[in-house]
Amino acid sequence: MSAVEELLATGAARADARRNVARLVAAAREALDEQGLGVTTREIAHRAGVGLGTVHRRVPSVRKLVAAILADTIDTMIELARQAAAEPDPWPAFTGFAESYVQLRAASCGLHAALAGAGGPDLTEPVERLRAAVTLLVRRAQDAGAIRTDLDAHDVVFLLATAIPAERTLGLLARPEQWRRNLGVLLDGLRNPAVTPASAQFTSVKPPA
Repeated sequence: MSAVEELLATGAARADARRNVARLVAAAREALDEQGLGVTTREIAHRAGVGLGTVHRRVPSVRKLVAAILADTIDTMIELARQAAAEPDPWPAFTGFAESYVQLRAASCGLHAALAGAGGPDLTEPVERLRAAVTLLVRRAQDAGAIRTDLDAHDVVFLLATAIPAERTLGLLARPEQWRRNLGVLLDGLRNPAVTPASAQFTSVKPPA
């Protein structure tokens, strides 16, 4: 069930009510991406172009709205991991998933914080399902010899999380899509060089001219 469908299940059946809920979900998703888990009812109402009363009528609570949106995205990640696990070539399947996973985390401050356990709604159940799906994907790639066997899924999920850069460090701003450059270096370190060739998409990381 999507975030909109979950909220509509509370009784907002009219077409105008459905439109308002869809606007609120879109506004909350945008605020969550930009501002993180501290998003407020007032901010959501402002972005959606509605009054606070509309938010309170249509949304059980901001916490439930945020939880529904985050659960939607985690479900997307789970499906991506499952699809990758079904691909015939484990290494391209893993790198494709890794790119999508890191990109989704990098695009949303709220999602990144929630997956890091930095407060917010209880997402224990979807996070456990995501962890299981990623673990299966990693083990499949290791069984094929594509990923180093001196690592395990625990190592891999922490490594992927480190691909998301801080906004700045040592007085320098992160480059656009800095996460992609970081991921390229990480993937090159994860692969088994005896079996898996370097990926031109990620590992040919060169300093800009």
